[in-house]
Amino acid sequence: MDTISYRTEFPNAQQVQHDWVVVDATDQVLGRLCAKVAKLLRGKYKPSYSPNVECGDNVIIINADKVVLTGKKMTDRIYLHYTGYPGGQRQATPEVLMKKSFNKHIKAGMHPLFIQVMKGMLPKNRLGRRLIENMHVYNGPNHPHEAQNPTVIDINKLK
Repeated sequence: MDTISYRTEFPNAQQVQHDWVVVDATDQVLGRLCAKVAKLLRGKYKPSYSPNVECGDNVIIINADKVVLTGKKMTDRIYLHYTGYPGGQRQATPEVLMKKSFNKHIKAGMHPLFIQVMKGMLPKNRLGRRLIENMHVYNGPNHPHEAQNPTVIDINKLK
């Protein structure tokens, strides 16, 4: 019996194939959508997944302004962040972060609400900070990543 066939393969950064994926967020629940997007960013849907390698896909989320939150979370949930200065603890609701996403001074593809939610679902280390850069979120149906030939997937089909 050949035992070499049972060897576990560990991919490295050069061997990983990064695809571009488009996800439509229309009428999706924010937390459930972001949990599936976090798995796409990590690469957990790929057979070559390795926890210490960036082996996920680049994800483009369109129609982010049509995402929903159940109950009264849009006005009652509070996200905290700290500026680093004394008395610098700030708080914001999802409603405020959604309005901030329409601000023209925010870099395109950086949606404050989605970044806040996704940071909690990714690893809190260098790998997590690199993975969050592979997510691009846009309020409308248009995005500037047509040159990458992204594939449109139905997020409801993923587990």
